Amino acid sequence: MKNIFLKTLFILCLITNISRAQSKQVTVSGLVKEGKTNNSLPFANVLLKTTKQTFVAGTISNESGRFTLTNIKNGNYILEISSLGYTTSQQDLFIGTLSDFLDLKTIILNENINSLNEVIITSKAEAISNKMDKKTFSVADNITQSGSSVLQAMQNLPSVTVQDGKVQLRGSDKVMVLIDGKQTALTGFGSQSGLDNIPASAIEKIEIINNPSAKYDANGNAGIINIIYKKNKKEGFNGKVGLTSGLGSLWVRKENLPTIRPQYTLTPKINPSLSLNYRKNKINAFFQGDYLYTETLNKNEFVTRTYDNGDIINSQLKRNRNTHFTTIKSGFDYYINDQNTLTVSGMFGSEKIIDRGDQPFFNGDFSERRRLWQFLEDELKTTVMATASYQHKFKEAGRLLNIGLNYTFHREDEKYFYDNILVGSTGTDAFKLLSDETVYDFNLDYIEPLKQGRIETGIKFRKRDIPTNMEFKPGQNSVIDADAGGPATYKELIPAVYGNYVFESIKWEAELGLRLEYVDLNYEVNPNHNTYKSDGYNYTQPFPNMRLAYKFNDDNKMSVFFNRRVDRPNEVDIRIFPKYDDAEIIKVGNPQLQPQFTNSLELGYKKSWKKGSLYNALYHRFADGTITRISSTVPGSDIIYATFQNVNKSYNTGIEMVLSQEISKSYSFNVNMNAYRNQINAFTVENKYPTTHLFSADEQVIYSGNIKWNNSFHFAKKIDAQLTAIYLAPDVIAQGKIKSRYSVDLGIKKTVQNGKGEFFINATDLLNSMVPKKEIQGNGFHYTSNDYYETQVIRLGYNYKF
Repeated sequence: MKNIFLKTLFILCLITNISRAQSKQVTVSGLVKEGKTNNSLPFANVLLKTTKQTFVAGTISNESGRFTLTNIKNGNYILEISSLGYTTSQQDLFIGTLSDFLDLKTIILNENINSLNEVIITSKAEAISNKMDKKTFSVADNITQSGSSVLQAMQNLPSVTVQDGKVQLRGSDKVMVLIDGKQTALTGFGSQSGLDNIPASAIEKIEIINNPSAKYDANGNAGIINIIYKKNKKEGFNGKVGLTSGLGSLWVRKENLPTIRPQYTLTPKINPSLSLNYRKNKINAFFQGDYLYTETLNKNEFVTRTYDNGDIINSQLKRNRNTHFTTIKSGFDYYINDQNTLTVSGMFGSEKIIDRGDQPFFNGDFSERRRLWQFLEDELKTTVMATASYQHKFKEAGRLLNIGLNYTFHREDEKYFYDNILVGSTGTDAFKLLSDETVYDFNLDYIEPLKQGRIETGIKFRKRDIPTNMEFKPGQNSVIDADAGGPATYKELIPAVYGNYVFESIKWEAELGLRLEYVDLNYEVNPNHNTYKSDGYNYTQPFPNMRLAYKFNDDNKMSVFFNRRVDRPNEVDIRIFPKYDDAEIIKVGNPQLQPQFTNSLELGYKKSWKKGSLYNALYHRFADGTITRISSTVPGSDIIYATFQNVNKSYNTGIEMVLSQEISKSYSFNVNMNAYRNQINAFTVENKYPTTHLFSADEQVIYSGNIKWNNSFHFAKKIDAQLTAIYLAPDVIAQGKIKSRYSVDLGIKKTVQNGKGEFFINATDLLNSMVPKKEIQGNGFHYTSNDYYETQVIRLGYNYKF
């Protein structure tokens, strides 16, 4: 299988086809002075011409001698500046692809010609950025996932896979998720959560940043996913309204084991959305509201567990889920004057989840039910955010000062009830968890354009507190320790400073950055806790980044990247409270977890042509103190305890290709392939819960990857369609493997009402083939599982712009 996959990758890498490039607009500025007195020279004529002397743009310097040329495309030009009584100045000017603003600084006019160095400006906005550090995708273009959640919409994106409800980039789930460039409790600080409940209808675009610069927080070794909410700035009153409905679990994929409640079928989905914007004079007000209601067969996993003594247990974990998710984002931009803008916004999110589940346990031939475990999980998560940002534009175009304040409050109010029905007895475990998270963020960022690039620098400060309390009420025959509850408080303090320098010439590009972070983390535990004590860590660490690129010509570029990043344990990773994952698996955190530091290297090559492009990347990541979840047992018990631990060194090496081509006006496609090798060295760790015991594992190595093929069709009468096929190769998971799986999605959209309205219909997993199949090796047992959870959904929707 490995050879077939690698051969397929090699063949596709030889194909040369990607989508048409689009130019973006660049601004060039400068200051004209008179040579003898060094005074500013007003009303000088500024002309920009092609090398063949064709007029491109023109202006005159203002009373302060400053000039600005806007909307300039990349290329080679001649800049000509003249004024009555002065000798005309001419210079070659190169407009590159890295900076939106270029500042030529001072240009002297006198009796002598003073040639200036060439200049660089940016002008391509493709899916893959010109720096090759970022991929950007419009959610509106993802027809097959219209009306879905953000998590589902990501499944078709290059580099991204979704496994057990978490996003992975290039085979790693150590991903930092941002909203509008900021970490929020809505998606987790330093982790990822809630993505399956954020409506895609609220999102404008998604950015995948594999090689973040120093201006980003250093957390997340696999990279960053930045979710950009919709926001309009058109004059007057405008907006968009939409409604999507759908059905999932269209039929039973595998019948329930006997004696349990029915699994969800024909599950309804509904997603109304409203976007409003009003701009007049100095005010731009915006509103985005979305509601998502879903019923979902969230899990339907059939497991066969075989013990070394020959005993066989068959079980099914079925979870029916109801979700209500509401998000409201509103605010305004106040344009104080041409140089100063104030933006104030707020966001409210409410996520209500009800899970009802069953887990029966039968003997090997299903003749005896040994146990029935039924549960009710009631979770309410509330998020409130308030943001204020101020931007000052200096007189020199592109020179900016940004100041931001952000406050976040996030509450988790969770109740759990588990009925343990044995032969001859029934007991009920009850849990209540309350967690209030408050986060204060302050940032100051400064950008200074240069003749050949720019300087970026800034500071950031974060204070984060999470007091949590867990109450246990164990029932008869409970495996939960009542003394494991009580209060715990997570406290995090992070000041950071960064600097980043970007340089560009005709042939070379360079970006050098350094972020210095101090982290002070304290985790205060109930002093009466029977296992864990208060713990924490602090460090001061540098996080450098480097990019060096060589441009063979306008259409061929090679870049090399280096990044050092960190994965700090999140609060849920160190949370001391045991929690059922299923009837015989207990999850618990580890307050002794330490940060995982990772170094990354990448070599990228991009070739563009008129209607397509090819992007290849070879990457290697190596981490020390790798954080992974360990599943172990203690003598005398069949209960599995899943605990996070720092293990040994780990490595992730791979190759990625993104190939796109417009074949005709009616058809275009893109192919993404990612092949990688994951390795975790052999290790031995000491688990402390519920009692101290050792766990050892041999070296784990696997070759894996995925292929994604997106096809876009444009038919007559304004009908568009998208067909997506995904293949995921076998991969390594904690103490086991997950087998290959695949799916096919289809979406159709028709534009109506002179482009203001659109109808769409789509279907995910048309063949109902996405079934995760796992093989796990434990201490004294091994098991296999097939999860027939809901993957096939049909949606119908309508959107109208006004």
